[in-house]
Amino acid sequence: MKPALLSCTILSLFLLAFAPRAHAQDAPLAWTADDPDLTWGPCPEFMPESCEIAVLQGAPDKPNADIYFKMAPGTSIPSHRHTSVERMVLVSGKMQVTYEGHHPVVLRPGTYAFGPAKLPHEASCAVGDACVLFIGFEEPIDAMPAEPVTAKQ
Repeated sequence: MKPALLSCTILSLFLLAFAPRAHAQDAPLAWTADDPDLTWGPCPEFMPESCEIAVLQGAPDKPNADIYFKMAPGTSIPSHRHTSVERMVLVSGKMQVTYEGHHPVVLRPGTYAFGPAKLPHEASCAVGDACVLFIGFEEPIDAMPAEPVTAKQ
């Protein structure tokens, strides 16, 4: 083997041996909302007790985490806001979302919605199926109570 090729081979083996290992969040993954391996936890205290959150990817206290947000049929989420924008897709149920100063919007499975950072909003899940919403956050996940929303007439 030529010295240059041998040097490149040795360097490549060295880099592979000492390269940082991929973290679990760097690996491809796929979740369904009813996956038995999901770990569901409670929502913030000001939200209904039946509300649940499952972290899909990332760490909630770091940027770029994804979650499933679940609420029981016939329940409402009070007005709140987030530091981060929200990128959402409704997975199941039928949900009405109202952002401060905007018309209410009804989300059905497959509907994409964008929520601006810091804009108060509230939601309700129609009677029938539980509402499961995929949410992607850019900033660490938070939710703070806000004054009741005034919808656009």
